[in-house]
Amino acid sequence: MKRTALAFALAALPFAALAHKAWLQPSQTVIAGENPVVTVDAAVSNDLFYFNHVPLKLDNLAIVAPDGSEQQPSNPATGKYRSVFDVELKQTGTYRIGVTNDYATASWEENGQPKRWRGTPAAFATEVPKNAKNLQTGQSVSRVETFVTNGSPNDTALKPSGNGLELVPVTHPNDLFAKEEAKFRFQIDGKPAAGLEIEIIRGGTRYRNAQDEIKVKTDANGEFAVTWPEAGMYWLEATSQDAKVTVPGAKQRRLGYVVTLEVLPQ
Repeated sequence: MKRTALAFALAALPFAALAHKAWLQPSQTVIAGENPVVTVDAAVSNDLFYFNHVPLKLDNLAIVAPDGSEQQPSNPATGKYRSVFDVELKQTGTYRIGVTNDYATASWEENGQPKRWRGTPAAFATEVPKNAKNLQTGQSVSRVETFVTNGSPNDTALKPSGNGLELVPVTHPNDLFAKEEAKFRFQIDGKPAAGLEIEIIRGGTRYRNAQDEIKVKTDANGEFAVTWPEAGMYWLEATSQDAKVTVPGAKQRRLGYVVTLEVLPQ
């Protein structure tokens, strides 16, 4: 019950207001060899990248291989503070690893008591009373991603789906180096996301007093640039909202995107 209540509370808040951060962290993002394997931690935590809050569920995990096909994770498991799984890199090229969630949320009053619900848009029609008192509904679409390359990088797995808030790399996400500029583009439903505020934080926040956030904004083409101050794992987040809902009665669709990127030393 505590976890259910937390899940609803997270869904009900604006993305930018959340203190807890969702993330996927691969053991390494650039690797070479014959059938190498990476292990990925998945968590929602107070500190980057330490699993000290709740695990990130793997129900909607998708791994896109370099040829565009989907593959299953190996050895998935979920504990108290984190989920973990392996990805076998049988192909040469770049893999997209991500958890995508599309939830409907609802709150209403029943017999003088508040009721809350969170589930798929398909389940909304049968599980939420249509004539509920003071019914308020919404929709939340989020992506948590990372990228891993085996040998030479390619861009097949980087192609956006055209649905929701998505990152379109201009600079390859596994070709990032300290003191060098990288460029990316954000899209919403396949169109440039102009004026989007981006927050970037280097990992290891547990051991420093300041978050040292980097804040940038997308231009008219949905593009932005960042020069990495030093090597390390970085957490990047963007949020938005609009009225393009698919849940009956909902007025707002909240969009969120998070990616973990590894920046290597020069």
